[in-house]
Parts: sequence; structure tokens; C-alpha cells
Amino acid sequence: MKIFTYVLIIVAILLSIFNATRLDFSNLLEGDSLIALISIVASLCAILILLIFMTSKKIEDKVNNSNK
Repeated sequence: MKIFTYVLIIVAILLSIFNATRLDFSNLLEGDSLIALISIVASLCAILILLIFMTSKKIEDKVNNSNK
């Protein structure tokens, strides 16, 4: 599960980088730039959720090990 989480984080980072190349800073909220901007925000949200998931798994492991 840990490796799968890291792979998803890497994919989200790569998608953010790809979408950053599609941005047109003169018309940021129009056309393909808007779609790229939304995709970048969604990728960053996915990374944040995965990092929270990893932290919760670490806490769960520590709690389970201390109870034994």
C-alpha cells in the first residue's frame, strides 16, 4: 500500500507539471488555461489527501504497536 501511495503522488506531481506547461498567463481564466489550472488544483488536492492518508497510517501503526 505504501508503494502504491508513492506512485500516486508521483503521478499527481507529473500531472501538475504537465498542466503547468499548458497555462497561458495572459489569459489564465479562459479556454485550456482554465482547464489546466483546475487540473493543477485537483492534483495538489490529491497529493494533500494522500499525505494525510500516509500520516494517518503511521499513527494507526504506532497506536496498534503500543497496545500490544
